[in-house]
Amino acid sequence: MPWSDARARVLADLQARNHATAQAVSLLEDAVSAREWWADQWPEGRVYVAGLVAQDVQDALLPVIGRWPLCPLHEDDAEPHELRISPDLGSDPHWFCEDHEISLVPLGALEGWVSPVR
Repeated sequence: MPWSDARARVLADLQARNHATAQAVSLLEDAVSAREWWADQWPEGRVYVAGLVAQDVQDALLPVIGRWPLCPLHEDDAEPHELRISPDLGSDPHWFCEDHEISLVPLGALEGWVSPVR
């Protein structure tokens, strides 16, 4: 099931950044539920579920905690920015720094981030 993988990967990244609060997990569950319905309507789109759930959680967390996850290359900047999922629709979503135009880690691997993935 693509939504169980998506849930696990986004939860791992929430935990890696100390944001796996009850509210964040509830928002994650809502996103997974919505994307489960979406994937049932468009079975060919199931390969995109993980990245879409991550984007949904980012959007839902913005008014709650602000930008998430912050880019580790810019956390100390005056105006840090969040990582984005790349590609927007892809079967292998990665966290991407738009400023450096570089893919950092696969979705679900923020805990082990050491160096950029090329």
